[in-house]
Amino acid sequence: MLTVSILTDNTARGQFLAEHGLSYLVEINNEKILFDAGHSDVFLKNAEKLKVDIENEIKTVVLSHGHWDHGNGLKYLKNKTLITHPDSFSKRYRKTDHTIVGLELTKNEIEKQFTLMESRDSLQLTGNLFFLGEIPRNNDFESQSTSFEFANGSDDFIPDDSALATIVNNELVVITGCSHSGICNICEHAKKVTGVDKIKAVIGGFHLKEQDKQSLKTVEYFKKSKVEKLLPSHCTALPALALFHSSFTTEQVKTGMVFRF
Repeated sequence: MLTVSILTDNTARGQFLAEHGLSYLVEINNEKILFDAGHSDVFLKNAEKLKVDIENEIKTVVLSHGHWDHGNGLKYLKNKTLITHPDSFSKRYRKTDHTIVGLELTKNEIEKQFTLMESRDSLQLTGNLFFLGEIPRNNDFESQSTSFEFANGSDDFIPDDSALATIVNNELVVITGCSHSGICNICEHAKKVTGVDKIKAVIGGFHLKEQDKQSLKTVEYFKKSKVEKLLPSHCTALPALALFHSSFTTEQVKTGMVFRF
């Protein structure tokens, strides 16, 4: 069984806290992985409410990419293995006002707190859990533009954007952070990495904002793939969420929720 507990997301449930960010606790075959850490200690406070002891129960953290709302919460952790793409430590900014969107901690600071494992390639973390590494940008409707730039002013398409793939009963559950690389690109790469073609569910940030070509093509992809359960969250804006709800009767992801697959 796979269990995904929502420790940080944009919307709160009940007595749980929320922030603009993402942090999931992923449990499969008695292994526990922390996927992203939001941008504050909210993930720790919500974990405590779920009776999860992050300090003592979690040995491995996976960072989906080097953006503040997924990784600044790392400053509240130490003495764990951190797995991420090497470009996660790039200095990066918004194009509109040149404000920082990268990580607060430098690579040197990270290395003092964690055992750092950087990989552009996919990694098999457990028997049924995979870090997907760098995602090939193969289709013509995703990752075609970017609102971010590097320090030298060149376009930042967030090459470090990655995700997790899990195998549950010979089917895939894909867990994403922000999908800057394209959620369909991610799903196709997950199939290649795992050797499993059937996608059962996808949960996480889809980085879709409008009911535009990209969102419509994504809906078409998931319908064609006959995905049973879609749980878009975090950076999926209301117009796109409404489209997914009307197409798949999705439910809203909120902090404190626990999903089992």
